[in-house]
Order: sequence, then C-alpha cells, then structure tokens
Amino acid sequence: MDLATSSEQKPQPNSLSKEIIRLGLAVCFVIIGMFVAKSQGLPVGDNSILVVAAMIGCYMALNIGANDVANNVGPAVGSKALTMTGAIIIAAIFEASGSLIAGGDVVGTIKNGIIQPDMIKSADTFIWLMMAALLSAALWLNLATAIGAPVSTTHSIVGGVLGAGIAAGGWGIANWDQLGGIVASWVISPVMGGIIAAGFLYLIKSSITYKSDMLGAAKKVVPVLVSLMAWAFLTYILLKGVKNLIKLDFFTALIISAVASIVIYFVVKPAVARAAAVLGNDKDSVNNLFNLPLICSAALLSFAHGANDVANAVGPLAAINDAFLHGGVASKASIPLWIMAVGGLGIAVGLALYGPKLIRTVGSEITELDKTRAFCIAMSAALTVIVASQLGMPVSSTHIAVGAVFGVGFLREYLKLSYERKIQQIHVHHQEADQAEVEAFLSHFEHADVAEKKQMLRELKARSGHSLLNKKEMKGLKKATKKELVKRSAIYRIAAAWVITVPASALLAAFIYFAIVGFQYSHLH
Repeated sequence: MDLATSSEQKPQPNSLSKEIIRLGLAVCFVIIGMFVAKSQGLPVGDNSILVVAAMIGCYMALNIGANDVANNVGPAVGSKALTMTGAIIIAAIFEASGSLIAGGDVVGTIKNGIIQPDMIKSADTFIWLMMAALLSAALWLNLATAIGAPVSTTHSIVGGVLGAGIAAGGWGIANWDQLGGIVASWVISPVMGGIIAAGFLYLIKSSITYKSDMLGAAKKVVPVLVSLMAWAFLTYILLKGVKNLIKLDFFTALIISAVASIVIYFVVKPAVARAAAVLGNDKDSVNNLFNLPLICSAALLSFAHGANDVANAVGPLAAINDAFLHGGVASKASIPLWIMAVGGLGIAVGLALYGPKLIRTVGSEITELDKTRAFCIAMSAALTVIVASQLGMPVSSTHIAVGAVFGVGFLREYLKLSYERKIQQIHVHHQEADQAEVEAFLSHFEHADVAEKKQMLRELKARSGHSLLNKKEMKGLKKATKKELVKRSAIYRIAAAWVITVPASALLAAFIYFAIVGFQYSHLH
C-alpha cells in the first residue's frame, strides 16, 4: 500500500451538493436545539442567553461526533472488520446510549479544576466565560476536523475554560499545576498507547503468524486473547462507562471482569476451533478470527466514550443552565434530560454527517491496518486508560488511540526492516549460487518458524564471518521502509495539532469573552 497517495480522493461531481445537504442537516439540528431550550420556560424571565448557549452546545456536540468518535471505530473500518456505514450506525447507537443511559446526572462546571470558581465575580461573568469556552472549543474542533487531525475534546474545552477564565479573572485564576498534568498527557498518552499496542502485535506475531502451523497456534492463542480483551473491556466499562450508575472499586471490577472473561474463554474456544476448521493456514485466515471481537470493541468503546465525553459537550451548557436557575456559580451542576439529549444525539448526528473524514484518517491514512493490528489498538485503548487511571496519570483517549496506531506502524517498520536485512544477507551469501538454489533457500526461510529462521541466519553468519550489509546500505533500506509503512506527514500534522490545542482554544476563548463583554458594554451605554 502506498501511503503517500492513500489520502488522495478523486473529486466527486456531487460533492458540493452533498456538502450543502450535510450543512443543512447540521443547521437543522442546531435549530431544533434552540427550540428545545426555548420551550423550557425557566422561571428567570428572558432565557434568550440560554437559547444561544444551547445552540453553541449543539454545535459542540456535532464537532465531538465529527472528530473524537473516529478513534473508537477507525481501526475497525481501516481493517475492514466494519464498513463505514456499519461503523457509523454502531457508533451512533452506542454513543447516544452511553450518554443517555450512563452519562450521569451531575457534571463538574469547571473542567479538570483548571480555574478557581471562587474568583469569578458574578453569575453573569460565569455565564459569559462558559459560553466563550464552549464556542472556542467547538470552533477549534471544527478546524481540526477540516485539516484531518484527531484532537482531544477534553483538552479543547480545558483550553477554552482556561483562556476565558484568565480573560475574566486574571492570571491568578488558573490552577497551573493542573495544566502541567495536561501537558504531561501529550507525551504519556500516545507513548503508553503505542507501547501497549506494539507489545500485543508482537505477541500475536510471535505466537501465531510466525509459526509454520498458524491455525494450530491460533486455536490455542486466540481464545486467550479474546478472553483477555473481554477482561480489559469489562473492567474499562465498569470503571469508566457505567461509573455514574454503579460505583465499584478497582479490585471489585477486576474480579467481576475476570470471572466473566473465564466464562467467555470456554465459550470462544470451541467457536474458534470450528471457524479455523474451514480456514486456510495463512495470515488472512488468522485475521478473520478477530472480526467479531473488533466489532464488539468498537461498540463498547463508543458506549464508554458517550458516557464519559458527553460532559465535554453539555458540561458548560449545564453550568450555564444551573447559573440561570440559581443565580450563582457552583462547582457541580445537574444535567436536565433535554441537555443530555442535546449532547448524546448531537454526537451521533455529527458522526453521521462529518465523521468519515477522521475515521479514514485514523483507520487507513496513518498506516495500513489489518484485523490483528486493529485488535491490538483496541486492546491498548482499554488497557492504557485502566493502567493510567490507577496510577493517577492524566491521559487522553484520543492520544492513546492515535498513539496506538503509530505504535503498530513503527513496529511494522522495525520488523520489516529486520526481515529485509535478513533477505539481503541471504542474497549476498548466495551470490555464487545458481537461481534455483537461492529460491529454494528463500522458500524454506519464508515458511520456517522464528526459531528455525534464527538458526538458518546463524549458519549464514558463521560462514561469512561478518555482517553482509554496510552502514550506508542499512540506512538507505531503513529510510525506504519507513516511507512505505508510516505516513510521516500525518505524524507532524497530528502532533502539531495536539501541542497547540490548549493554547489555540485558550486564545480563541479569551478573544470571544472580550468580544461578548465589549458588546454588552456598548449595548448598555
């Protein structure tokens, strides 16, 4: 696969009309949100500000659906475990279900404690601050989606609250220690995600696809991997996805998930054996055994995302609604059903209208994914959140998922480089041999398992007595391999977007806050 050209799209004759239709549907959703807010009849007189806030909240939810949900289903689509349509349907259903069923009744008004609410002078100031934060985060997500960069919605709203808060209360209002944790997550999240995903991919390769009898190995290993996945995802859902419905400590969740995963192992083991009985002894057949687990992982990740990240869309709106009702600034705000519906349905609508762009970016434009690689990315998404949360480390689900994609890509580069070097050694050693002898040796080498490959290469090295490739040849080979397997421009684009998310949304929020205050001042005078 040539990744340099994978993102090139042929112009579609009806692309403009489709874009207009998508925009029209998005505007219709925002208008519906406006009428829903207007119909609330709050006992505070004119609720026009709440109506505007609800429209911004709808816009934010649409952008979360367009950008953030791609991390949950992109690998499954890229590996062809799901079609684009199937992925959108599953993600939309489970995102909305997660937000409406397990999204919670209360949300923190100041995201991540990034500013000190007691320094906010009045309810009006708080309302303008949250509106500026919400709008700036939505605009930044919109821009990131347009350039094909999956970014953290949590970081976007944190940046918005930080910028508007400083504009409203000065530099002293910010909790800079909290911001330091967010900066640390820029490195922690992708590195952890990449290492865990690469580790699982190497495990699958060494225990299944590097064996001469792949199907025999798969019958033993795949049920273990699926039960391990069940354990990880059940723990993830119990700790994160339904935390607002059921409060469980880590060890209780771990035990419940372990018992369930043991049951799943004994259900999956005969099913894998039956499936393997009609498959060929090749990598494609092994890949097919991960199809159903990938579909389940996409659904569960979407449910957990809807339950957790709906607060990014409706948290500021709920805070504004609470300030209207009680005329003050509170650290927690209740979430009425209509606001929760705005968030959950908005994420689903945004995914359906604008999600495919980022799904393609995550699923196929960074590195080529098959089902085993996508399985490793899904495992990393669940395990990294569990490990990081228990260690008290701040992580971003977006950064984890994208880091996992890069992790499997870089491991593929390393393994391919290593394999190419070995093949080159074989060719150099057989320079004096006829073509038939070379082909016979290569055929034997290709079908040998890892242990036999190592033995064959040791014998070659013993005969030659030195390395068969010089440093210049190695450097050229490594450079060519990197170009083929991981798209470097994607790394630079996405990393740059991650680094500037907080400052960009903060500056934008400060500008919007000052614009709102200036408009209010000119209107009064």
